Amino acid sequence: MATRASKAKPFISDVKTLRDRARKNIGTGNVTVTYNGDAKKTVAILQTVLATEIVCVLRYTMHAIAAAGISSQGVKEEFQEHADEEREHMHSVAERINQLGGTPNFNPKGLESRAASEYGTGETLVEMIKENLIAERIAVDHYRELIRYFGEDDPATRTMLARILVVEEEHADDMHDLLVAHEGKPMLKD
Repeated sequence: MATRASKAKPFISDVKTLRDRARKNIGTGNVTVTYNGDAKKTVAILQTVLATEIVCVLRYTMHAIAAAGISSQGVKEEFQEHADEEREHMHSVAERINQLGGTPNFNPKGLESRAASEYGTGETLVEMIKENLIAERIAVDHYRELIRYFGEDDPATRTMLARILVVEEEHADDMHDLLVAHEGKPMLKD
């Protein structure tokens, strides 16, 4: 009968092996032999995430400027705060693409077709809030799916997406609260 210790996986390679591997494969940056993901596929997936974040930055920024009406000032400030946070997400995702050996795609050509969410302008304050709530709900579902996909194969990408997800859930909650405040009733029930 095997003991518990004999079944345990080794915690870490010996230091000599780690040093030798690091020197031998220096050209691959942080993508070492212990990376279990597919870096090219991850970069391709993250390009869609990047496009989604860029579209969100643009939509929130436009709404922060275009929102009008007697009760729009607080909403405009919320839109601008969200635009700034989406810009931080965009930067994080672009950095991760770069770390994995890819080149972040900031080209505006085809941007909306690469993104999970839509630009969604909205004519009135309430329509803008709804467009942002819909986009946040799309982002939340998309990030949850990606977090499950990356699992233990790419914990760094999964962790980055999990941090972004927390903020996206807050954004959805903020947009829902604004919608309730401006319409006086809860909306978009599942």
